[in-house]
Amino acid sequence: MQSGYSLPMTGLKQDWRRITAELDEQGWAVLPALLESAACAATAMLYDWDDGFRSRVVMARHGFGRGEYRYFSYPLPPLVEDLRTRLYPSLAPIANGWMERQGQKTRFPDSHADYLVRCGKAGQTRPTPLLLRYGPGDFNCLHQDLYGAEVFPLQVAVLLSQPDRDFTGGEFILTEQRPRQQSRVVAVPLALGDGVVFAVNSRPVRGTRGDYQVKMRHGVSKLHTGQRHTLGIIFHDAA
Repeated sequence: MQSGYSLPMTGLKQDWRRITAELDEQGWAVLPALLESAACAATAMLYDWDDGFRSRVVMARHGFGRGEYRYFSYPLPPLVEDLRTRLYPSLAPIANGWMERQGQKTRFPDSHADYLVRCGKAGQTRPTPLLLRYGPGDFNCLHQDLYGAEVFPLQVAVLLSQPDRDFTGGEFILTEQRPRQQSRVVAVPLALGDGVVFAVNSRPVRGTRGDYQVKMRHGVSKLHTGQRHTLGIIFHDAA
């Protein structure tokens, strides 16, 4: 399965200083114009192909929400592989900083290929990048994408559809569960081709007495009209 597109360098010319600061402050950051519109359309079209995927999940069958998604199989489409491989080196230092602040000994290697070797040694060899499709009335319950003991603490979602043109509703939602406080909720504003990088599970927060840990979950609110496609880039593989 081929998407016919590779990732242009313009998509990776991000302000990583801003992204790092926003991730530290709020647990998420927007990656504007990560994919061009033509690449978004070509990637969304892959959903209806008969090959190139290892599984299909209908959310309602599992209590995950409504809608469906498909996990890619190896080898990944070039654009998906490109995103995963080329985003990882910029995210690994941020992830390592988070591990240090949370008092954890885990450190992540510089290259994604080396990290996949670690995943394989942990018995996690199934690819986790996925395509999600929502229609009217569909939604995704709050969740975390944990597939085994080996977890890279950041992941990326790329919106492949244009809000208010292709669909209405369907906002990307993040919640933060803070110790001894009520959960905080944010709807992340995304345009066609934008990515959002966010915490998979926990992240450190600076408090008056040092860093403490908060838990984050993500989901998608109910779609009112149209169809919404999303590309999910998860850096650890599944058991």
